[in-house]
Amino acid sequence: MAVSGNNNNKEKEIKTKEKEAKRKNSKVKAFFRGVWSELKKVHWPTKKQLVTYTGVVIVAVLVMAIAISVFDWAISSVIELLLSLA
Repeated sequence: MAVSGNNNNKEKEIKTKEKEAKRKNSKVKAFFRGVWSELKKVHWPTKKQLVTYTGVVIVAVLVMAIAISVFDWAISSVIELLLSLA
């Protein structure tokens, strides 16, 4: 009797694990279906727009880098001047 009951428990465990695996797989599939449907709704830029936007970003980054460098140089110069006076 004990062996039969033990086998039933194992079978129930196996079935439970199989159900959990199927549920997880269905959740993963549903997630990727949702992602795909959202990607279909995205308005993708044309090649010309992409090149333009990329150029704008590069120019903006360069301008900001130059501005930060100038401010850094100016502040460093002021600090060196103050330290040399002390």
